Amino acid sequence: MRKMKAAAFARYGPPEVVHIVDFDKPVPKANEALIKVHAASVNPIDCSQSRGAGRIATGFLKPTIARLGIDMAGEVEAIGSGVTQLNPGDEVFGACLRNPQGSALNVWVCQGAFAEYACAPESMLAKKPENVTFEEAATVPVASFTALQGLRDKGQIQPGQRVLINGAAGGVGTFAVQIAKSFQTEVTGVCSTRNLDLVRSFGADRVLDYTKQDFTKGGERYDIIFDCVGNHSLADCRRALNRTGTYVVVGDLTGRGAIGILGRLMTVLALSRVATRKVSTFLAKPVHQDLIAIRDLITAGKVKPIVDRRYTLSEVADALRYVEQRHARGKVVLVLS
Repeated sequence: MRKMKAAAFARYGPPEVVHIVDFDKPVPKANEALIKVHAASVNPIDCSQSRGAGRIATGFLKPTIARLGIDMAGEVEAIGSGVTQLNPGDEVFGACLRNPQGSALNVWVCQGAFAEYACAPESMLAKKPENVTFEEAATVPVASFTALQGLRDKGQIQPGQRVLINGAAGGVGTFAVQIAKSFQTEVTGVCSTRNLDLVRSFGADRVLDYTKQDFTKGGERYDIIFDCVGNHSLADCRRALNRTGTYVVVGDLTGRGAIGILGRLMTVLALSRVATRKVSTFLAKPVHQDLIAIRDLITAGKVKPIVDRRYTLSEVADALRYVEQRHARGKVVLVLS
């Protein structure tokens, strides 16, 4: 059987534990397509899994499932039985998932897109928009699912609202700003000094430099605060909301990893029962219609994926290390061809 190269890890630890290994080239199952991967993007979940987060799914003492990567774009090489909308040669993008219907974190754990070839369910693939590159298309799935579902489903976003995106220059934040604008809202982006012009360039109506301004103390009130960072207390963020506003949190920079996120989740659940201002957190779900919705926004020029740095597959450890620093402007991409 023909071999391929892919990123894998045999023990938990820092990015250095991830190596390039030879694997058998996969064969698509029923309802799957085999993709020759041109580009794959790195998500924080890839970093945390190689360090041992999600051991309930990957193995407690050592990884029994040890392949990284979810987001990818490439060319269909072969299709399994039951695939009806794709053909060999199609240029596609999407999420490399073994079980899109799996529960919670199990959906996203160690899927295998950091490879020369990967299989994905037809339901998790879409034709690549012609106005973006493979590298840009590879940045889309996880970050855009998070932004769209957080704003639309949890935030109940409506035209004319005032929306604040905390962490507007990051992987999720860049999509959140543009998606919020597509709903005809007034968007304020919060970012560092070096990213002010970037965030303005993709549509923010107002930009705040967090090194000089604290959005929780400025007196402004918002209908939705979409927090990709989690660097303020929930009480402070709630005070920056209108009386019927919604605070949606998708990130945590307390340095406590999964424990910090779990603690924040418990606080969110408690507050959501007693407060008029809604507080919500969530884990994005892979939804085919949402992938199509984002594709249509990209095709219409309303959303433009932002690529910060590009690495080769052999430089995967460097890519993971850079993403862990949490200073990426947009997304980080592995280029495979």
